[in-house]
Amino acid sequence: MDVLEELVRLRRSGERCALATIVEVDGSVPSFESAKMLVRQDGSIVGTVGGGCVEGEVRTVARAVMETGKPRLLSFNLSHDAAYQEGLICGGQLEIFVEPIEPQLRAFLFGAGHISQSLAQVTRLLGFHTTVIDSRQAFANRERFPEAEEIVAAGFEEVFPQLPINSSSYLIIVTRGHRDDMLVLRWAVTTDARYIALIGSKRKVVSVVAELEKEGIPRERLERIYGPMGLAIGALTPEEIAVSVAAEMVAVHRQPKSNWQALSMSFFRHDESKAPLP
Repeated sequence: MDVLEELVRLRRSGERCALATIVEVDGSVPSFESAKMLVRQDGSIVGTVGGGCVEGEVRTVARAVMETGKPRLLSFNLSHDAAYQEGLICGGQLEIFVEPIEPQLRAFLFGAGHISQSLAQVTRLLGFHTTVIDSRQAFANRERFPEAEEIVAAGFEEVFPQLPINSSSYLIIVTRGHRDDMLVLRWAVTTDARYIALIGSKRKVVSVVAELEKEGIPRERLERIYGPMGLAIGALTPEEIAVSVAAEMVAVHRQPKSNWQALSMSFFRHDESKAPLP
């Protein structure tokens, strides 16, 4: 199996991995400069950087690198004393760079109106693979969304089973009406998406969430919603709203997983009776 082909497959499927590359060699070593080894989340590998004690330590460090998102540079001295028991009596030295490989970020825009038009431009600049979904072919088309990688003109319920949603997915709900917002949101909270955002005022979001809670959807799922979507920068125009939402997406992406919840629906953690909704 080719290391780089597997790396691309893992990124597209939403899985983290780590790539180890021999970047410097001095003397005799059991591999060669530029040799690569890919470590998956479960610890399995593709490729090799020489085997033995070197490979074992690289696999251990690779897991830590995936967890922290920070690369590491490892140095090995394959002297007789250090490597005898592993059979790597080469006498040389080598350095291995271990870097985290993040899953491909994907943005799914539900609704093909003006806000989605502006947002598709920004998400493309930020490196998100962007998909636009709307049942109206007059709106969901290449002319209106030249930046989007995928455009789907079909009913939302028809599309849901086909979407590759994982922990690197960002779902932005900007449909043409309350009914479709509810439809998409009801499905979205059952997925593993990292970001689920709903357009509308705080009053609207609270109302929608209350309806879903009455349907029996657990509160912990509803607390994952970012609503009203976007950072509070006073945005009014579609372009300004797109910037505020994109900024929030970046904030979520750059935050450790343990902090995701702190960025989402804060009104769930406050007494609503103490402050009127805007």
